[in-house]
Amino acid sequence: MKRRSIGVVAVGVLAAGALSVTVAPTAIHATPAVDRDAAAIVTWNEITERTLAENTVPIPPSGLYFAFTALAMYDAVVTIEGRYEPFAPQPRAHRHASPEAAAATAAYLVLSHYFPASRQALTADYLSSLADVDNGVGKVHGIKVGAIAAIKMIASRRDDGRDAIVPQPGGPPLDPGEWRPTAPAFAPMLTPWLGFVDPVVLSSPTAVPLGGPPALDSATYAADFAEVRDFGGTVSQRSLEQTATAQFWVPNVIRQYHIAMRDQVTYRGLDIVDTARTFAVLDASIADAAVACWRAKYDVNFWRPDTAIALADTDGNPATDIVAGWTPLIPNPPYPDYTSGHACITGATTGTLENLFGTTINPAFDVPSLAATPNRQFTDTKALDAETMNARIWLGIHFRTAMTDGNALGHAVANTVAAAFHATG
Repeated sequence: MKRRSIGVVAVGVLAAGALSVTVAPTAIHATPAVDRDAAAIVTWNEITERTLAENTVPIPPSGLYFAFTALAMYDAVVTIEGRYEPFAPQPRAHRHASPEAAAATAAYLVLSHYFPASRQALTADYLSSLADVDNGVGKVHGIKVGAIAAIKMIASRRDDGRDAIVPQPGGPPLDPGEWRPTAPAFAPMLTPWLGFVDPVVLSSPTAVPLGGPPALDSATYAADFAEVRDFGGTVSQRSLEQTATAQFWVPNVIRQYHIAMRDQVTYRGLDIVDTARTFAVLDASIADAAVACWRAKYDVNFWRPDTAIALADTDGNPATDIVAGWTPLIPNPPYPDYTSGHACITGATTGTLENLFGTTINPAFDVPSLAATPNRQFTDTKALDAETMNARIWLGIHFRTAMTDGNALGHAVANTVAAAFHATG
């Protein structure tokens, strides 16, 4: 294989009494309280995370729903507050409209539309949010602005390709280098439709050119092969520290980055406009990076290291050899190697951090472990990129090229997305 380029129901004003909702604290720094208005964005980002978990949305497409919610909140807020152009054109808002009520309404309606099974919990969250807004004309008009933003967002994503029937990639006969389901589940590719969804900002899922994996008979492939063979197996040359680092990055990375970003906006004391923009840019970048990544996975259909090592006698490369019984440190996720979804999402996140705050991050970007191990702190986006790329190789589930190209794809997407969010004037 050669390297190559590659109908919403009208909403009434809810007048019932407020109900409380308990959300687990996520701030890692001991910091000042989040800006009062901006708390609505942070809270509904947490609620989005919880709702996706309740509905068992797989990690790769979860970024789409984070983006739909974040963009609706962003449109609602900037329609009232200004400073940036709405992502979708909006009617002029009443000058006293409450941005908090608008953001909560937008998020509530988007999430309720896509996840009706969670509507009861979401309604409780929504009433709790509205209880924090003073009654009066501001609340009434804020609700109206949020409802319009939600309606526009939902309408814009109708028939966008989500959950479409897409055949599995490849097919018999399978050539050397082609992905095939891996042990122990031997599951088919997860959500192949994701690579064919309309992106949020990108012009198409293939808008970012990629080089593709190295040719099987090349020295580059042999080097990639040797690295993951030596450092990614259950028996390997990894140090204890490398193993701990690899295992840190096993959980849901989209959730990890959202918790860390909520900590960032809280610590920085961003107002509601900048907080809404931060999550809109982050989530559109993650969503589009996942779409582009999944299209590359589908089109390239490159095998995982354990398949490559087991079938090394078929690759035509004299520098690779079969290692009987070689297994990765963790089971492979059910989709092809190239490009790495983890790397694409990380590149989208670090690219967003660079575009919003610079390559040096102060305060540190504190990524939670989601387990009983310490958080990992990063003050340099390049260090975060490097660690996560190494980690997936040390887990034995990716080749180096899948990591570097995926990370570069994420950065390219983040730059395209950031340019799409224009200041007014």
